[in-house]
Amino acid sequence: MTGFSKGIRKIEVALKWDPSPTGQPPTDLDIVAGTFESGDPYGAPAYLVHFDSRSPDGTIYLDRDSKDGKGFGWDEAMTLELDRLGERYARVVVGVVIQQQLAHRTFAGVLGPAMRIREGYTVLAEDDFGSVPDATAAVIAEFVRDGSGEWTFRAGVHGFDEDPAGFSRVMGRARRS
Repeated sequence: MTGFSKGIRKIEVALKWDPSPTGQPPTDLDIVAGTFESGDPYGAPAYLVHFDSRSPDGTIYLDRDSKDGKGFGWDEAMTLELDRLGERYARVVVGVVIQQQLAHRTFAGVLGPAMRIREGYTVLAEDDFGSVPDATAAVIAEFVRDGSGEWTFRAGVHGFDEDPAGFSRVMGRARRS
């Protein structure tokens, strides 16, 4: 990056999948974002944003929510306005969780899953969850504020075997290499 860089400012995270076959329970994937304060960047999230919620300051919000993958194009989308996020936040972790109420499902059992992370028209990451077939949830992005206050992006898909409540507790923990 050059001295003219403004860092990462506004991100769109999008998720899509194909509907379940006829006669099967619907498949419901959800985008979840957790914010972490600088005093405890790997502890409990200061707050979570997911379906039916938004950040207290309006900087992270779900634009689109699907319960069955029957949308056109991208079924779910979340916007993260990192450039407006308060200075006390050092990390934002974004994940995807498969709802488990109607049937136990892993990513291998989801038809045509895909995710895309972009800033404006620049695609930062794309993935099909093929590296985590046995997971029920996955961290798909981490945004970290550097010493100058700018946000940087850390790519990678990391699987978890957790239900939505359990995933929200462990998604921000430090990962071992």
